[in-house]
Amino acid sequence: MAIITISREMGTGAYLIAREVAKRLKHTLVDGVKIAEMAPRYGLDREILKRVDEKPPVYITAEDRLHAAHLNTIEIIILEYVKNGNVILYGRGAQDLLSDVENILRLRFIAPFEDRVESYSEREWIDPDLARELIRKSDHQRGGFIHFYFNRNWNDSLGYDMIFNTSRMSHSAIVESIMAAAKDPRLKNGEEKTREIVDDIILAKKVETALLRSSAIQNLHFKIGVQGDEVVLKGHVYSEAERGDALRIASAVEGVRSVGDGLQVVSYKAYKE
Repeated sequence: MAIITISREMGTGAYLIAREVAKRLKHTLVDGVKIAEMAPRYGLDREILKRVDEKPPVYITAEDRLHAAHLNTIEIIILEYVKNGNVILYGRGAQDLLSDVENILRLRFIAPFEDRVESYSEREWIDPDLARELIRKSDHQRGGFIHFYFNRNWNDSLGYDMIFNTSRMSHSAIVESIMAAAKDPRLKNGEEKTREIVDDIILAKKVETALLRSSAIQNLHFKIGVQGDEVVLKGHVYSEAERGDALRIASAVEGVRSVGDGLQVVSYKAYKE
């Protein structure tokens, strides 16, 4: 079960490299197109994907909670591809989503801002000023997504195994470097453990999604632990009724055999301006 993740800045040409590596390794490239193919099976249409994909929620309104639920569903789709093995996961915080997995190669593609502007404007046949605006917004959005959703600095080099400056290296040299790294015997370690981890993440995401979609839960101030088919909810809720609702909702999720109660009731009244 070889897994490669790609984090990229807009305008680095990372997608062409990802396609070439996927072709040579005979891996499935899980990108926006692949996610869109599977999305209807999970209740997501293209409009929803366009609105929420790689965009952070803010958890203020009911719409924000639905946004977060949709993001979870996208992650479940990605994880289902991972279970089939031999995948390249393009963007969407995959290196952080699978942070507990050992047999993963985490790649990052960067380049100087103006080099990216030139490359992107030439590729898309657009004005450089427009390219600058789009790239700035993309950097801000993707960086914010990683910071909000995974609590990590998008530019932290320790979050990646290999970082490529596409202005300094040719695409062919980068592809060869990735091919060599993908053959590292250490990437075969823990494949069985990876399947268990992925199954646990999927079930936790399904439980969290069900809770996000419920109007009975005010805020998700608790963690969802999963081991096999056993789920444990830890944290706090605002009433005994909310505690009961949370346990009931989690118990009803397909694949859950039992739910452990580690929730504490905390008296709280929301401040109203």
